Amino acid sequence: MTSPSPSPILKTSHLLGIEGLSAPEVTGLLDLGESYVAQSRAANKKAALLKGRTLINLFFEASTRTQSSFELAGKRLGADVLNMSVKTSSVSKGETLIDTASTLNAMRPDILVVRHQDSGAAELLSRKLDCSVINAGDGAHEHPTQALLDALTIRRRTGRIEGLTVAICGDILHSRVARSNIRLLAMLGARVRLIAPRTLLPCEAERFGVDIFTDMKQGLAGVDIVMMLRLQLERMSGAFVPSTREYFRFYGLDREKLSCAKSGALVMHPGPMNRGVEIASDIADDLDVSLISEQVEMGVAIRMAVLDALARGLS
Repeated sequence: MTSPSPSPILKTSHLLGIEGLSAPEVTGLLDLGESYVAQSRAANKKAALLKGRTLINLFFEASTRTQSSFELAGKRLGADVLNMSVKTSSVSKGETLIDTASTLNAMRPDILVVRHQDSGAAELLSRKLDCSVINAGDGAHEHPTQALLDALTIRRRTGRIEGLTVAICGDILHSRVARSNIRLLAMLGARVRLIAPRTLLPCEAERFGVDIFTDMKQGLAGVDIVMMLRLQLERMSGAFVPSTREYFRFYGLDREKLSCAKSGALVMHPGPMNRGVEIASDIADDLDVSLISEQVEMGVAIRMAVLDALARGLS
């Protein structure tokens, strides 16, 4: 199997967020991701692009989809992959992030994938390490590869992103996925709407350049894509919603609310899903409507593309 063209895609040696990327860089990653969809579906999924390179996954927060897809992506490109367990590492004994960075640097990895509960953690590590750093989610700041895989999923199903109306619904306040998607979708010419109760909208939401709705049915009127978000109860210190039952009544996606969207509208969710809280099971499992399984598949492909793009700058 021939490797993709080695021409550079990214101008930086890190992927810390959608902010700072240009439209050509994003499009280049999506195009490269497209080529890796075919490779992931082939009988022989392996390539030697990262042979001899070391990829470390450092996840301070629990993850299933993101960590496993980065592991698969690294292995399919031939890298040596190490998943560091924070619970059994020196971090659990009080080691600072700076000390962890120093320890990791001494191991001389080529690429570090990090997820951390604090915004800016990935950027801090990028300044302290000699390797490339990929942000797999930092606090409520950004989750760039999720936005990229969402864009690839939409583009493959609809053939375009420009001109679409995308509604991002739910817990916007705590969502790094929402922030990355707002930036990326707007960059590629989509019109973005946010739908949420006032308590789950960031105070700076008016400055995002989006249309904001607090009524679900009004917000969904005429949209092409409905992107649901998980209600992140673990990040809430207080009562942001009366109850999950009431939340589903007003902001959970069911057939009645979906009928307000454009005919043929598609539904997305970054996972993990709280069925019966933000989305009804009959919608999540309807393959004619739901893109959720495709999002998982595109996650591996787009992360292969990101690793490929960063590897081109490795010495």
